[in-house]
Amino acid sequence: MFALHVHLVFVTKYRRDVLSEPAIRDLRHIFEKVCRDFEAELVECTGEDDHVHLLVTYPPKLSLSRLVNSLKGVSSRRLRRVRPEITGRYRKGVLWSPSYFAASCGGAPLDIIRRYVEEQRTIGNPR
Repeated sequence: MFALHVHLVFVTKYRRDVLSEPAIRDLRHIFEKVCRDFEAELVECTGEDDHVHLLVTYPPKLSLSRLVNSLKGVSSRRLRRVRPEITGRYRKGVLWSPSYFAASCGGAPLDIIRRYVEEQRTIGNPR
């Protein structure tokens, strides 16, 4: 049994506004599939035009950096396929900034973190 939870934030390259609401919905499905492949679970995913928030539960045998590299790489390639209209909005097939934010969620109740992630679009920028 394990209970490792992480809050991840991925920012688009140069903070470009390339993520529409439909693109974020597509990203959620892509992230869910990648997580399943790693025996992890995407608990929540939301975002704004220039970044996404993910709440992920993952097994201790999995390196977080390996999961993040796959989440970012796979999502960039697959989003380009399902949303060709955004391809011209970023260069050389690079959707994400090379850095990311990761915070352990072990101390806070998971439902509070989940609500925080859910509310990012409305709190941060009501677009």
